[in-house]
Amino acid sequence: MPVTYRRDGAIGVITIDNPPVNATGQAVRAGLMLAARDFAADDAAEAAVMICAGRTWVAGADITEFGKPPREPFLPDVITAIESLDKPVVAAIHGTALGGGLELAMGCHARIGAPGARMGLPEVTLGLLPGAGGTQRLPRLIGLMPALEAITSARQIPAAEALDLGLIDALATGDLTADAMALARSLAGQAPRRTRDLPAPGDQPDAVAALRAAVARRLPGRIGEGTAIDVVTDSLAVPFDQGMAMERAAFLALMDSPQRAALIHAFFAERAVGNLPAIKGVAPRDLERIGVIGGGTMGAGIATACLLAGQQVTLIERDDAAAARARDTIAGMLEGAVKRGKLKPEARDSALSDRLTTGTDYAGLAQADLIIEAVFESMEVKEQVFAQLDRVAKPGAVLATNTSYLDVNRIADATGRPGDVIGLHFFSPAHVMRLLEVVVADRTDPQVVATGFALAKRLKKIAVRAGVCDGFIGNRILSHYRAAVDAMVLDGAAPQQIDRALADFGFAMGPYAVSDLAGLDIGAMTRQRKAADRHPRDRVPVFADRLYEQGDLGRKTGRGFYVYGEGKPQPNPDLPALLDRVRADLGLTPRAFDDEEIVARTMAAMVNEAARVVEDGTAARPLDVDVVMLNGYGFPRWRGGPMHWADAHGLDRILSDIRRFAETDDHYWQPAPLLERLVAEGRRFADLNKESQS
Repeated sequence: MPVTYRRDGAIGVITIDNPPVNATGQAVRAGLMLAARDFAADDAAEAAVMICAGRTWVAGADITEFGKPPREPFLPDVITAIESLDKPVVAAIHGTALGGGLELAMGCHARIGAPGARMGLPEVTLGLLPGAGGTQRLPRLIGLMPALEAITSARQIPAAEALDLGLIDALATGDLTADAMALARSLAGQAPRRTRDLPAPGDQPDAVAALRAAVARRLPGRIGEGTAIDVVTDSLAVPFDQGMAMERAAFLALMDSPQRAALIHAFFAERAVGNLPAIKGVAPRDLERIGVIGGGTMGAGIATACLLAGQQVTLIERDDAAAARARDTIAGMLEGAVKRGKLKPEARDSALSDRLTTGTDYAGLAQADLIIEAVFESMEVKEQVFAQLDRVAKPGAVLATNTSYLDVNRIADATGRPGDVIGLHFFSPAHVMRLLEVVVADRTDPQVVATGFALAKRLKKIAVRAGVCDGFIGNRILSHYRAAVDAMVLDGAAPQQIDRALADFGFAMGPYAVSDLAGLDIGAMTRQRKAADRHPRDRVPVFADRLYEQGDLGRKTGRGFYVYGEGKPQPNPDLPALLDRVRADLGLTPRAFDDEEIVARTMAAMVNEAARVVEDGTAARPLDVDVVMLNGYGFPRWRGGPMHWADAHGLDRILSDIRRFAETDDHYWQPAPLLERLVAEGRRFADLNKESQS
């Protein structure tokens, strides 16, 4: 029985015990209905407390029910039944009260929280809004604007702040259950304070309009947040029951939306990427001492991420001055975490003084459990580093390279222990970005792979297994669709037009704004590295090379595809003439592109290469591609990733586009065999995901 009722003196005790997170599955909902009935019928019980066993209060819905037909009793009805009781019920909150869990607590007549408890309504992250009274009860408890901010941000509110807001009535000072029992005894005999009966807050049109605009800027294209604002502001002007009906109608409409399907797909995909048969039951190696070689932006970011996770870090640079600069960079990154409220000042000081060592001698890495190389992207340099590591690292140490493109098998050959070598491709800034590509070489030991995933978990990152190829999953796909957008620029599109069209589609940034951010020298050096393997029919972005040659490297020089100064970046005014010269030199007559064609070509290129990445095993499943592109490349989360988007858009439509584009360029536009096969069989990428999990 996931819910039980008993009495302790004059106080009834309703206990939810549904591990691991006491989710509101059907059995819990039914059990709460029975417990509410039993408490109501227990004449000796004058009040009740609702508690949860285990490590947390109800932390949300049962995710195993997602996508299935709903089963009675429904959560809004359960909460209504509890709120309608004639005797007070106190919610005793510990751990996290999220989504339906917080809505359940708000349906109780009083709330007490453990000091470490956190509360929130995260439904918008799944394309929904609170659907069990959250839009109605939260504003009545804490006010209109705090409620709208909490709902649209999906943030978790700490217990102390919840007390100040009025979301809870007390903080436990000792044992939570004992304090909740005392609160219940103090309320015994009193009329229950029903949240639904509290006055609705008045409208604040200017503040609401400002929040709506801020949300639209922060999350362009998303509909759940805006719908939640509409429901809250509109429904508070009508009686509670009508407001509940408005909430329910909007909730059900969002349940049927493509965005909800995409966001749910992203949610489950991020949980599935770590389920790899090759490491099932494989124990990772020790991860207490981490070594980092290279203290530039990437190396310092990796070191900072490890320090934030509480690990011992030794960073090696080429000389004392570089080591000092690396320490200063790390100190700045930790200070940024303090300013963002992610780290306490004393924790920053401890990390720098107690857990960070910088030096210049590789011997300092002799006791490291895992060593991450983050030096210049040169095969020769990396081979030298790994040859030295082979001499100093202890037996069993994991040797990882942070390369973005290079052959991890060749790097492993520089050692006498290739089974210990793995790629750990972090994304910059490494202490912020959630994605980590775990690149498995031909001879990487499964235990080393398991260690890579264990490190990601410790660093609170999402690890995706990738095979060895130029660029692995993400950069390989990126280079392919960048070729498509570069070809459009050669043929007449303006870089700023492409950026605008793809930003309107939902990308965080357009490809040319991204180039400026990364530095145009990065792309130029990559093209130089690959020039010997270039096919005669490959189309080279000569315009980007011209900018690089004249020293316009993007943000770092203040000028690239855009000009950077005070205010918003502006298009480079010299770029149109440069493009005219390049096109004339190549004998190209420019033509016009509309935004629809820009998106169609970009997405067709992305999906086509992603299909090849899946077919050759570089990515284990289509969902791995989605997770990489969502978390590392700014793909709009509300579209679910390129493979989910392709399924929704129609694989047959994408294949038709590719064949049409091939009429003028049959070198670049060659349909991936997997894409052709899926269309012929009437199947989708989602079918491959299901097969991998069966």
